[in-house]
Amino acid sequence: MLRLMVMLASLLVLPAQAAEPFKTLDWDALLPPGQSVLPPPPVPHDGDMSSVPQPVGEVNQALDGQEIRLPGFVVPLEGDAKKVTAFLLVPYFGACIHVPPPPTNQVVYVSYPKGAPVDDLWDAIWVKGKIKTVSTSQDMANTGYSMEAVEVAVYEE
Repeated sequence: MLRLMVMLASLLVLPAQAAEPFKTLDWDALLPPGQSVLPPPPVPHDGDMSSVPQPVGEVNQALDGQEIRLPGFVVPLEGDAKKVTAFLLVPYFGACIHVPPPPTNQVVYVSYPKGAPVDDLWDAIWVKGKIKTVSTSQDMANTGYSMEAVEVAVYEE
């Protein structure tokens, strides 16, 4: 009888161990506690936004090394006609294409060697992986975070 009870108790533990380790975040979580998203820089009188620098935002150091799940949009950096292997993850469609890009703490450099299908890139996606408070400098934008993705999927709530 004791043996049966131990086996049943171990079965109850299994679902907790199988639980997904990725913590779902929203973009506000990338900000340091007590801070809000930086306002966009003022538009120059001549309308030339190319001279406006990207705002630099502080990162949330508590996120360094955490396994997270974050929704967003893709700005492709590397890959081919079928798959994208490196991209910027941004909070809204069109970010980094229009100048200036979002603040650095609202841009994540994502490396995904497996590759994400190109046809999914216009839709919102979920990215799972370990986030690091490591900044990068790309042609499109500077980033406050980097992530090695383990999964990229179409956004579904």
